[in-house]
Amino acid sequence: MSLKQRLDEDVKAAMRARDRDRLGTLRLITAAIKQREVDERIVLDDAQVLAVLDKMVKQRRESISQFEAAGRTDLSDKERFELGILQEFLPAALTAAEIDRLIADAITASGAQSARDMGAVMALLRPQVQGRADMSDVSQRVKARLGG
Repeated sequence: MSLKQRLDEDVKAAMRARDRDRLGTLRLITAAIKQREVDERIVLDDAQVLAVLDKMVKQRRESISQFEAAGRTDLSDKERFELGILQEFLPAALTAAEIDRLIADAITASGAQSARDMGAVMALLRPQVQGRADMSDVSQRVKARLGG
């Protein structure tokens, strides 16, 4: 079952269960996916849906830190709830050791020698870690590995 189909089934289940909070979050996800499909006039595959979900997760994490800095725990709790639902649709997170192994493989495959080659390494890594690791963390690890 594709991610979009799984989302649609979860929306129906939330409607049947009358779970308003979960339903609202699921509708936010489906709206973001449909918005991208309409904007780009394409049908998103699972990898592209993962990219949308990854972007939404990043937005939630940033919002949580900003709300907590402002002392708005009510809003940060809502964002945490949405983050939890978003993470249900993402693949299992990679461990630090797995990320390091993937980085080493990508550096070897691309023949990267310095920080100038970081783009080539990231291009190889992105499809492998999308939705499974924080891309900014991966980028920092690659930069450190390449001596940047």
